[in-house]
Amino acid sequence: MRIAVVGTGYVGLVTGTCFADSGNTVTCLDIDVAKVARLKNAEIPIYEPGLEELVGRNAAAGRLLFTTDTAAAIRGAEVVFLAVGTPPAADGAADLSALWQVIDSIAPYLESDAVVVTKSTVPVGTCASIEQRLLQQTGKGCRVASNPEFLKEGAAIEDFQKPDRVVVGVRSAEVADTLRNLYAPFLRTENPFLVMSPESSEMTKYVANALLSTKISFINEVANLCERIDADIDDVRRGIGHDSRIGFAFLFPGAGYGGSCFPKDVQALAAMARDKGVVPRVLMAVHETNQAQKQVLGAKITAHFSGALAGRKIAIWGLAFKPRTDDIRDAPALDLIEHLLAGGAQVTVYDPEAMANVRAIYADRIGYADGPMAALDDAECLAIVTEWGDFRRPDFDAMARRMQSPTIFDGRNLYAPVDMRARGFIYHSIGKTPVTPLEDFSQPTAGHRRS
Repeated sequence: MRIAVVGTGYVGLVTGTCFADSGNTVTCLDIDVAKVARLKNAEIPIYEPGLEELVGRNAAAGRLLFTTDTAAAIRGAEVVFLAVGTPPAADGAADLSALWQVIDSIAPYLESDAVVVTKSTVPVGTCASIEQRLLQQTGKGCRVASNPEFLKEGAAIEDFQKPDRVVVGVRSAEVADTLRNLYAPFLRTENPFLVMSPESSEMTKYVANALLSTKISFINEVANLCERIDADIDDVRRGIGHDSRIGFAFLFPGAGYGGSCFPKDVQALAAMARDKGVVPRVLMAVHETNQAQKQVLGAKITAHFSGALAGRKIAIWGLAFKPRTDDIRDAPALDLIEHLLAGGAQVTVYDPEAMANVRAIYADRIGYADGPMAALDDAECLAIVTEWGDFRRPDFDAMARRMQSPTIFDGRNLYAPVDMRARGFIYHSIGKTPVTPLEDFSQPTAGHRRS
């Protein structure tokens, strides 16, 4: 099948590459000349495990093409996927300006029987609006479908090739069959291909992300309460997770969620509700709770130093909003960096993949370490914000020797408090009572550094 994918961002590049890998001829279209030039040279602009190899292999086979030429990409395409950004506007609603520009640009080149499919996360009713706009542009009815993506950054290739379900919103059985045939190679284990109206499909994407966000904000709020009443959030999590109605997924307390989907989709769904006269009380609370949670680590560090951050040397491990990606959109680490810099602290950071993206924002306002241990030199405390595997089994003795004070603020609960006490660390986590070793390092000086 001949496929065009408009947009070579995270969703578009993964979608196009995976469809090419299943034997289709895919042309990825983007207006960014520099990005397309890089992709033609097999340079991947994002970090996603497995993507570079997959792009290179399918490009070499001639199945995956990249272009800035709209006519060349769209003419002859049987299916056109729209994967352009829909960022939040000032009121939280999705900004569809880029989508409408794409619709206007592709309309003159669409084949009469082409299927236009929205991969972008769009408000309910967008497919219907696209149909009307294309009718105005072309003078004929065009087939438009919704096919939301449910990819997890860091595991996107596997998610696409082994989906737990594929959701399509269509108005005809013929379009459903076209998309079913396209996805058939990825559904050989009988995972469902769910057909519904475009409106239900569009809503499904928002509701899925909003519900997952709700679980995260809920467990974070409970974790904050656990700290005040000497309860352990991990014990509580285990106590409820074995209930089949609840489960364990997304019930891990932390420093808040970020990324390209959860923050904007919660706000966009709330904006849709307000527009229809429904008060989105739960959604507003989810967003507000998450915004507050992203300040928790900064507040703990400030309290530890009795409000005096000026001149303090603070290390941060983890900048991406989650491991296995270089994406820093709405990342909690950015909130922490802003808080520490506002207090006058000296900040040194390390992340396996996201350093360049953070450097583009902060330049020389913060320091950048070559590795996790290097970030700790003379640090008065360490904040862990992203749960990279690199950080799970460090050399604690080496850490203590490098730091002025062996103090950790763990925003992802990587370590057991009892173990950290035994190792001589002051250890603050999320939803657990802080621990202090027998020797009190809570007022660090240069003399506390271990030799």
